[in-house]
Amino acid sequence: MEQLRALVERSRGEDVPIKVLGQGANVLISDDGFDGVVVRFDSPAFQKVEQQGERFHVGAGVELIPFSRRCSRRGYSGLEGMAGIPATVGGAVRMNAGGKFGEFGDAVREVDVVTPMGERKTLSREEIGFGYRRSAIGENLVVAAELELKEGDPAKTHQKFAECYAEKRRTQPLTEPSAGCIFKNPTGASAGALIDRAGLKGTRCGGAKVSEKHANFIVTDAQAAASDVLRLIDLIRERVSREFQTDLETEIDIWRPRGGMRK
Repeated sequence: MEQLRALVERSRGEDVPIKVLGQGANVLISDDGFDGVVVRFDSPAFQKVEQQGERFHVGAGVELIPFSRRCSRRGYSGLEGMAGIPATVGGAVRMNAGGKFGEFGDAVREVDVVTPMGERKTLSREEIGFGYRRSAIGENLVVAAELELKEGDPAKTHQKFAECYAEKRRTQPLTEPSAGCIFKNPTGASAGALIDRAGLKGTRCGGAKVSEKHANFIVTDAQAAASDVLRLIDLIRERVSREFQTDLETEIDIWRPRGGMRK
């Protein structure tokens, strides 16, 4: 933890931005790279899980799917909807990961962060400001989260986890390379449904293609470049805007060099 604080302080002093890379879900890195420091929370200090009753103190580097599965098998309910979401706990907090089966923020009570000033701080649920695929974490680095789950019947909780996972495997391209859902759902609508109605399933730009299984996913082949994905994003947004007068907002976090502009 002291090394992280020292890194944050030095980066601030030299005006170098910091990004945290977890499982890579909801992240697209420019072909030109990223001008800054990339942090991975894969050391033991960020992989700890401590339990006290129905409260779990979980490190930011803990992988969300295995942790959620373990909780469900032991009868702790609240994270079954995280089945199939390839994230770390830190990323799940920042993006309020989730879907129709629930959101990660529903289980969060507190979050430990390192501020841009290098200070360790605990944020309350109210300060975190969870919303649809967002939080108010800002430039703070999430290092751990305090979760509150509900103890119940292990058979029922694990069955629910399995059902959520099976539904996602049936409806989403989980076995193909992608950055997850590309767009947020507009108010009262489904981004995937709009893209599908626009006739864009299977549309390709270079090595990137709109998934034929779920239109809000862009899947890639081994030759794909980030620029292929970005061109396809622009094409989708233009077509949906023209046909449905709806502006789609990206859900993924696009990392660019400083000075890089979005077309």
